[in-house]
Amino acid sequence: MRILIVDDEVIIRTGLSTVINWEELGFELLPPAASAEEALVRIPEERPHIVLTDIRMTGKDGLELTAEVKRQLPDTEIIILTGYDDFAYAQQAIREGVSDYLLKTSSPNEIIKAAMEAKQRLLKRWDAQKQDYIQQTAFRGSLLEKLLSDGGLDGASIAQFPQLLPKLRMNAKVFQVLIIAASGWGDATNYASALHFAVDNMAAELLDCETLLRKDYVVIVLSSDATIDMNKVKLELGRISRKLKCKLFIAAGSSVHTLWDLKISYSEASFAFTFKGFRGQEDYVTYDDVKGNKGGRTICSQEEEEQLVSHLKSGSAIELRHWANQMIEAQLADPAVTPASLQAFTDSIVISGHRWLERVTAALGGEEKLPEQLMTDSHEMSERPEEKLFKHLQSLMDKYHELLAGERVSYIKRAIAYIGDHLDKNVTLQQVAKHVHLNPNHFSEVFKRETGLTYIEFVTRERIRRAMEMLDDSPIKISEVARRVGYEDVKYFSQLFKKISGKTPSEYRTKS
Repeated sequence: MRILIVDDEVIIRTGLSTVINWEELGFELLPPAASAEEALVRIPEERPHIVLTDIRMTGKDGLELTAEVKRQLPDTEIIILTGYDDFAYAQQAIREGVSDYLLKTSSPNEIIKAAMEAKQRLLKRWDAQKQDYIQQTAFRGSLLEKLLSDGGLDGASIAQFPQLLPKLRMNAKVFQVLIIAASGWGDATNYASALHFAVDNMAAELLDCETLLRKDYVVIVLSSDATIDMNKVKLELGRISRKLKCKLFIAAGSSVHTLWDLKISYSEASFAFTFKGFRGQEDYVTYDDVKGNKGGRTICSQEEEEQLVSHLKSGSAIELRHWANQMIEAQLADPAVTPASLQAFTDSIVISGHRWLERVTAALGGEEKLPEQLMTDSHEMSERPEEKLFKHLQSLMDKYHELLAGERVSYIKRAIAYIGDHLDKNVTLQQVAKHVHLNPNHFSEVFKRETGLTYIEFVTRERIRRAMEMLDDSPIKISEVARRVGYEDVKYFSQLFKKISGKTPSEYRTKS
């Protein structure tokens, strides 16, 4: 808290500056002023919180100084220190807003007491102002949020509109919403929050706008009596980017012509903002740029599922990363892609991986459940979508190899898992026995004892079970289902299917 001593007597100035240890009391002692005129020149810049001044001085007196200080800085505490024990002076000092009135003969302790009381009054006022500001800011934010979300305001809100949102003119001709995300100060939450706070402050200062600060972005609401000059807006945002040494992703809604239609511009800006996840950290995207995007593929193909399983089993993180990159790049190359369709496509890949791992885990006697939340929404991702996808798939690959490497997994369970991965191929008993490092005859005996089925019976049952899943989950042709579970002869497949299930594949699909 800053304190300024004003007195035209050097002895008094020096004495008050040195006899009392102001720093120890929590004050920053400004260089003393030798006159009211000097003080008035310095006060606008130094902005003292407490002024300790003589009354009678050469030139302007202390009461004239008090009146001017109170005009410029109404909250400043003024303590009069004079050699004149004159009630008339005290009366005038009180009228001018003086906080305390002391004689120069007062002891240092009396002066300290007056200064500390002034300090406490200031702190109390500041705390009250802070609470008022917090409440006003919260109400202002909720008012703007309501306007953007549903466009409706009650009478009380409208009455406070000019005071709380002075830069958003109700009768303007044009309104527009921008959503801005900043990056470049590091990934830590506190850095990101500080950066967006700085962007919010600078935008409010440089642009004729109202702002709404959120954790990961800033909403800017523009209004104008004519067309909004977006070139000027982008120029100012460029200044913010250079000044703060950060990158800005800017999503813009369309211009609207009434305050109540701001919700439309906000909704459009929000849609454009969802493209941040794969447009990069620095870009300018308008709703017109992306409104025609109807969405790309949302489900991965059977061939892509087979490729995924192959990469998960390979154990090569490099190959898995390359495949994930290819999948995402192919989607982004589609001009119709949207964040929602990309999200659905990546989710379908992750679901396929989890279901495969579920089957493997079940074959080994364990349990693997599909998590409720698969991938974070694309516009909230701090990472590129291909990186996010790779990390999720890598965790599946690691789980798979941990399962197979575990000592608790018997060779029969490993054999069952191997069979499940190769149902579409003609895998012989000898191949499976070799995979688990057993003699084929010994493996055959143990396999029947553990499963209750011969090798051929078990493979047939698993193929038909897998075929049932496909008939339940997909509309693919029965001939394609047969091929995917290892049968080229559709008629033979149908006979086996009916023998085990009691229905032909067509009957099963119709009644299921």
